Amino acid sequence: MASDDRAVSRETATPAIDHQFADTPIAAAAARASEVLTPGAAERLPRPPRPRVMTIANQKGGVGKTTTAVNLAAGLALHGLGVLVVDLDPQGNASTALGIDHRQPGIASVYELLLDDVPLRDAIQRSPANDHLYCVPSTLDLAGAEIELVSVVARESRLRNALDAEVLRELGIDYVLIDCPPSLGLLTVNAMVAAREVLIPIQCEYYALEGVGQLLRNIEMVQAHLNKELHVSTILLTMYDGRTKLADQVAAEVRGHFGEIVLSTIIPRSVKVSEAPGFGMTIIEYDPGSRGAMSYLDAARELALRGASEGTAVK
Repeated sequence: MASDDRAVSRETATPAIDHQFADTPIAAAAARASEVLTPGAAERLPRPPRPRVMTIANQKGGVGKTTTAVNLAAGLALHGLGVLVVDLDPQGNASTALGIDHRQPGIASVYELLLDDVPLRDAIQRSPANDHLYCVPSTLDLAGAEIELVSVVARESRLRNALDAEVLRELGIDYVLIDCPPSLGLLTVNAMVAAREVLIPIQCEYYALEGVGQLLRNIEMVQAHLNKELHVSTILLTMYDGRTKLADQVAAEVRGHFGEIVLSTIIPRSVKVSEAPGFGMTIIEYDPGSRGAMSYLDAARELALRGASEGTAVK
């Protein structure tokens, strides 16, 4: 099957499955995809009382930060919630996965939002994947922002001040998910000052907790000096390989250490999850019947149900 044919559009999705193939894995995946993409079929999740602003952070690279940000965003949007992804990573992978053309000249991006005082309204773009899904894209200009921010007044609060509550209300935004670079520099500090919640993706592999201790210490410093409301609300286990005992051991260790803030949903290791951004798609759009898509939909549902009674005031 050609790669371009793997993505099933909402318009062409059909629940009809040949009876003689009903018990095959391919038919099961097709049935799941049809169910996911049928208009109006998705359960409407509860809206939080106020927009929840969440920073997705882990200075260790390759743990699934961007993958988690875009697929949770897509899962929440599919259930009727308004979601804004702020792409704070200079690589711009989140922007790519959401189908945003962030390489065109003159585009208003996170860089202009932070350093040129461009209003949020001018920097937001709607993702073609879903009418409820928005993105403030990243460009290569952001690579120099860490140095340029050093001399800026109120450098740690630039993103918080840019998140215009009126614009978020007009667009019906329920969740702001901030995708951080794999570092603990000024961009990540801006994300933590702008948010109330931190979501930490942790891969089910050796050295999974490496660096998390330093991240937690940085969160405590931001709490003490810049944002007293900041707290780790959610941990998501990613890249789970059920064929190994190590994955189960890591999952058990993380749950034992962090307790109830660890989502019960675990994201499996999946080639298709990795392929999807190359086509400018999330896994939910690229292969909606896959285990990866189902897992991120479950994680989005769990996240929304857990936090429905909370909410984050955008300042």
